[in-house]
Amino acid sequence: VNDLAGISGLIIPGGESTVIYMLLKKSGMYEKIVEMAHSGLHIMGTCAGAILVSRDTGDKQVEGMNLIDISIKRNAYGRQINSFIQKINISGIGNFDAVFIRAPEIESTGNSEVLGLENGKPVIVREGNIMALTFHPELTGNTGVHELFVSGITG
Repeated sequence: VNDLAGISGLIIPGGESTVIYMLLKKSGMYEKIVEMAHSGLHIMGTCAGAILVSRDTGDKQVEGMNLIDISIKRNAYGRQINSFIQKINISGIGNFDAVFIRAPEIESTGNSEVLGLENGKPVIVREGNIMALTFHPELTGNTGVHELFVSGITG
């Protein structure tokens, strides 16, 4: 928990949302992250991270942090074998080759700003200091999503 002191931004990565959730709860970081987000900490949740920052995870085992007004469904795009890369257009970035791996689906966006769609479905959204995306931008050579996140911190 002490490692969070003084940070301006946090990326909650992809992985297994139930495991990340349990580790954050056990370490006390879950509550601290929520508290810091309410005080202005910028957070980008990718894939499992998007599930964690959501209002509704659609999973009884994972309590969303309720930091962004979205409901999300785990593994909506299928199993690992169904992973794919899709060119999407992201507001403020342009074309981006998004990598979807056992990706969740954003089912409702509430007050969130939709920054990009894949097949008509929101895949990157932003609300204030929180961004959520269902794909893995770190698996491409394009730093546009990370630059967009950092620009929100640095103004």
